[in-house]
Order: sequence, then C-alpha cells, then structure tokens
Amino acid sequence: MATEKWSAIGSVIFFALFSALLITVYAQMNNFPKDDEFFKIFEADPKIFMFISIGVGPAGILAAVAFIMTKQYGSKQIGGLIVLGGVILFVGMFVSNSLIDDIPEKYITNIVTFTPLLFMVLSIPVIVVGAYLTKAKKKRPKKEYF
Repeated sequence: MATEKWSAIGSVIFFALFSALLITVYAQMNNFPKDDEFFKIFEADPKIFMFISIGVGPAGILAAVAFIMTKQYGSKQIGGLIVLGGVILFVGMFVSNSLIDDIPEKYITNIVTFTPLLFMVLSIPVIVVGAYLTKAKKKRPKKEYF
C-alpha cells in the first residue's frame, strides 16, 4: 500500500500548491498600480493556465491513481488524504474568490473570475471520491506464491 499512500500524499501537496499559487497571484493583483504601463506588461490568464497545469493537473492524476489502486478494498487513510486534498482545494478557491472583489477592474478577465468557481465545484467530486474510499470493505487477499 506504499504506492497508493505516496500518490495520495502527492495529490494533497499539489492541491495545496495550486491553492497557494492562485491565492498569491490574486493577492498580488490587489496591490498592482493603476498605471496603464504596468497593465500592458502583466497578463494573468497565462499564469493561471500555467498554475493549473503545474498544480491541479498532477493532483487530479495522483488522486485518481490512488483511488483506482485502492477502490477494491478501500482505505480510510488514503480516502482521508484525498478528502483533505479536496477540502484544501475548496478552501483555497474560496479565499481566491473572495480576493477578486479588490482586484482593479482592468485586470479582471473571465479566467480570473471563473477559475476559483470552477475548481470549487470540481473539489466536491474529489471529496466524494475520498469519502467513498473510507468505507470499510473486505481486506485485500494476500498472495500465496507457494
């Protein structure tokens, strides 16, 4: 069960990484100057797409791998880790969504507005999948080679 456990731990780390990156970008956008010169330099959309590919993509893949490897017999520990990752994602996106109101209007795009909402909705299936794994099922049979 070591591979599944480390995969679930990795997914929690990547969910936390994505949440921290998005909160950082939104908090930094709150402090931007109102100059038009700086507005021409900074674009949030490519950075958000990069953070999605760095954070949530691998996190979702690792959580799915842990789920597929343990769905036959269930695991409270791995299910709890996946639930923790979903909760971290939900809370991080909630904080990011609350920071949108303070961002200057010229920096707000559809990506900036809808990314936290999208991932708040996508964190719910992650939590449900983790909760499904916590159910007690029969033990995995031991392999007898001799």
